[in-house]
Amino acid sequence: MSLCDEVFRANCRAILSQGFRDDHLEVRPRWEDGTAAHTIKQFGIVNRYDLDKEFPLLTLRKINYRAAIDEILWIWQKKSNRVCDLCSGIWDQWCMPDGTIGKAYGYQLAQKHTYPEGQFDQVDRVLYELRHNPGSRRMMTNLYNFSDLSDMALYPCAYSMTFNVTGSYLNGILNQRSNDMLVANNWNVLQYAVLLTMMAQVSGYKAGQLVHVIADAHIYDRHIPLVEELIERPGFPAPRLLVDPEVTDFYDFTVDSFTVEGYESGPAVRGIPVAV
Repeated sequence: MSLCDEVFRANCRAILSQGFRDDHLEVRPRWEDGTAAHTIKQFGIVNRYDLDKEFPLLTLRKINYRAAIDEILWIWQKKSNRVCDLCSGIWDQWCMPDGTIGKAYGYQLAQKHTYPEGQFDQVDRVLYELRHNPGSRRMMTNLYNFSDLSDMALYPCAYSMTFNVTGSYLNGILNQRSNDMLVANNWNVLQYAVLLTMMAQVSGYKAGQLVHVIADAHIYDRHIPLVEELIERPGFPAPRLLVDPEVTDFYDFTVDSFTVEGYESGPAVRGIPVAV
């Protein structure tokens, strides 16, 4: 079994056995039938993935990694908030009348700011620092812009990345305020593992450690039976991520630049209800 499977299993078991239930609280999310979507959660989960040893793609269930990569490119490379620019339909339910998700995610990364060296958006500033000042402790991005929250279809969940170079490795810390363990946990992990790998390749480094910090790691009430079944499945060996070595510009990556080799998994979990 892969380390990624073991981490996911341990997280879910801890939440189910020791978690805090919010059944007595008023909650914002609702199921499609209007019922309040309650959760059981743990606060402050920290997971560490060594990308030099393993690509953290869950094998307990089949994950649509191409759609996940497409979304991370939509946010970080296209810097788009237009739902039509995304190949999958995962943002359709949050699409606003103007066809966007408002001033969220890619919109925030596209905004330029003034530095001594000139104007940079958040992504290009990190790339600049990696090339010119790799010892910097200021290589950060932040999507949680309080002045724009009222214009966002959904407040950012995975909201901040911190990049740090140690020797020949590029490492990163992903901060996430809220994580739906069944729907989004491994989706986010594999996305930011790919992002870190992209950043490393175009800057002359190897992808190192990805640290995932989750403030509120939760399982929704209607997901509990699905998670209980999922974590009892046998796992498979970790697959390998192969990246087109010819890509040297961050903006030249496409979904087809990535191949996952040797991916075996359990069946996909179908019919997962999503709270909105």
